[in-house]
Amino acid sequence: MAAPLLSAALCGLRGGRAFGTTAALCKRAAPLGPMPNEDIDVSNLEVLEKYRSFTRYFRLAEKESRKPRWWKTYRQHTSPQPEPKTDISLPRDKLLRAKEIKERKKILRENRQNAEMERAARLRTALIPLNEVRAEWEKTSGPFHKQRVAEHCGIFRDLFKGATFTPWVTLRVEYSQEDEHLVPVYYGNMVTPSEASSPPAVSYEADKGSLWTLLLTNPDGHLRDTDSEYLHWLVTNIPGNDIKSGKEICHYLPPFPAMGTGYHRFIFLLFKQDCPIDFSEDVRPMPCHSLKMRTFSTFDFYRKHEDAMTPAGLAFFQCQWDSSVTWVFHQLLNMREPVFEFVRPPVYHPPQLKFPRHQPLRYLDRYRDTEEPTYGIY
Repeated sequence: MAAPLLSAALCGLRGGRAFGTTAALCKRAAPLGPMPNEDIDVSNLEVLEKYRSFTRYFRLAEKESRKPRWWKTYRQHTSPQPEPKTDISLPRDKLLRAKEIKERKKILRENRQNAEMERAARLRTALIPLNEVRAEWEKTSGPFHKQRVAEHCGIFRDLFKGATFTPWVTLRVEYSQEDEHLVPVYYGNMVTPSEASSPPAVSYEADKGSLWTLLLTNPDGHLRDTDSEYLHWLVTNIPGNDIKSGKEICHYLPPFPAMGTGYHRFIFLLFKQDCPIDFSEDVRPMPCHSLKMRTFSTFDFYRKHEDAMTPAGLAFFQCQWDSSVTWVFHQLLNMREPVFEFVRPPVYHPPQLKFPRHQPLRYLDRYRDTEEPTYGIY
């Protein structure tokens, strides 16, 4: 009895497999175009041209790979290449790669010939001068790292509508505290509003006779328009790096991120001017404690003066609400402090059943019309 059943099962398996293969072959369609190596006659391979060297083969293979093929169109549609961004940074002479490698080899050669350095490295007593390392980083790869961090945080997207620049000028910003402690501003570090309550000390390297513009803006804190910013500080026509000698168009206003809105970005921008600029249209009254007059757009400001100034430096920090923000709203802005909270939706209960089954004893408490407490059970 087992043998006929086994033979029937095997026949069924073979029939199902044949049917599945036939169905799969019927679904195959002709290719959309010529397949690779379709024009090669494989019956007579001796007639084909010999490459004789790998270099020649590799060159021809690279040339063929660059040609447009029909099977590459799907990838182009699904993951198109990003559009090139406009570079608005300061022009800078490119260092020759060969010269840079030569200088690095010279330094390595001198370090290898230094017996004291070799002994200190072997004994793990060598001290690395971090100040010199940071200065070298700021001159070489530092501006590109800052640019990538700013692009990751969406600064170029929100301030310049996608245009980007390389911060060639190192911008140093430090907030001084009452206990002689300094709070630096780097590239996205956390600074509390109470620490940033007074204007910071700003320094940078500048040639004698050059003019600069310093700007502090908040693209995340506008209470009415999400595409607008609040201007916190604007100093123009700065001679060299003397901030106090510049013309303060808009005085400093402490950060005031509203409660419940998370972290806000406060961005310092340094522009290099080609000549003295008339900023009479951008002047704010003194004092300026009106949020309407503080409404600002970095993109429009730059477009208005783009022929005479270029972004050169960048630094920014993040901060969220603390107790000092209440004082800014009440005392400086003379307004009620806005508070943003998450409003939880009411608890959902399915429609009440007339004859509930497998429900807890207090099932009817879910559908009470009164506000009588249910003692935390439902």
